[in-house]
Amino acid sequence: MTLPTDPAENLAALIRCASVTPAEGGALTALETMLKPLGFSVERPVFSEDGTPDIENLYARRSGNGPHLMFAGHTDVVPVGDEAAWTHPPFAAEIAKGEMYGRGAVDMKGGIACFIAAVARHVEQKGGPKGSMSLLITGDEEGPAINGTVKLLDWAVAKGETWDAAIVGEPTNPDALGDMIKIGRRGSLSGSITVNGRQGHVAYPHLADNPVRGLMTLVDALLHPVFDKGTKDFQPTNLEVTTFDVGNPATNVIPAKATATFNIRFNDSWTAETIQAEIHNRLDQAAKRKKYRTGKKTPVDYDIIWRDRPSHVFLTRDEKLIETLSGSVKAVVGRQPALSTSGGTSDARFIKDHCPVVEFGLVGKTMHMVDERVAVADLETLTQIYLRFIEDWFG
Repeated sequence: MTLPTDPAENLAALIRCASVTPAEGGALTALETMLKPLGFSVERPVFSEDGTPDIENLYARRSGNGPHLMFAGHTDVVPVGDEAAWTHPPFAAEIAKGEMYGRGAVDMKGGIACFIAAVARHVEQKGGPKGSMSLLITGDEEGPAINGTVKLLDWAVAKGETWDAAIVGEPTNPDALGDMIKIGRRGSLSGSITVNGRQGHVAYPHLADNPVRGLMTLVDALLHPVFDKGTKDFQPTNLEVTTFDVGNPATNVIPAKATATFNIRFNDSWTAETIQAEIHNRLDQAAKRKKYRTGKKTPVDYDIIWRDRPSHVFLTRDEKLIETLSGSVKAVVGRQPALSTSGGTSDARFIKDHCPVVEFGLVGKTMHMVDERVAVADLETLTQIYLRFIEDWFG
């Protein structure tokens, strides 16, 4: 029996599955085909929720006597955009000048392909680790993340599963393999502010109440002063206004409403609850000011809606997990990776509630771009790092 020891072959099989969120696209079937010969039992639960697409997920387990390591990831990918702009077809897995092209090559089918190749080599060479290993793979990471990892974790826990550590194979390296291991993530929170004004003619502003002026006052309070200067493990908290809308096609009409949306990435100086309280306080204080509302006596009339679920800040402190992975990276590529909490969110924010988790995968320069691609040499190197980690962590 031929085992899936070649990461490039594994990745090519996955890229050729057009698993654009929320479609499974054959990717989980391809994974099941790779995993069963390695001694994994495979289950593929489907989760549903009103207003969202049904999502098929995969949980594979190889049981043993010893600690339990989880590898987590996703097979869903973002849309390809303008397919005509691609140098090579986005689902063909073509190789040119030492690079494999395809949607999901680095985010994150490549990481999954390498981990499976590493497990296959361990099984082939040493019969596999004495402990237990599982793969927790969702098809809903690039989507709303409602019917994916959260429900898959709960489903597995209900079956009695526990884990001692986890690796998420997201593309964590900025420039070269070995640059960075993610040991935590900032929290994330989004909201919308709507200011209610009074519509009127621009020539008679005293008869109207321009909500744009009020919204400018509130937004100014969210941007100044800074929330903090950063902490030992995290960069400064940062808020970005992402939309500013009035829906007004006329240039001579003061609109009735104005809305702004924002996202804030916060460090461990805050919790989701305390950062919300700070924002409410800033808005309430700013609503009383007249910075842009000359002559108005009443406070700015506003509403705020918090969007989606907040992502909580976390930091992993498990020395065995971090030091073993760092040592594996250094042994293979010859340099010490930085330990970072930078970047956006990932499904590690859910896994951290069940076991210590870190993130390490490929170089992410081309993720979500036209001509997403990975160096074939990097696939081999990452496979070697994962293999060394498996040996040392279980050893």
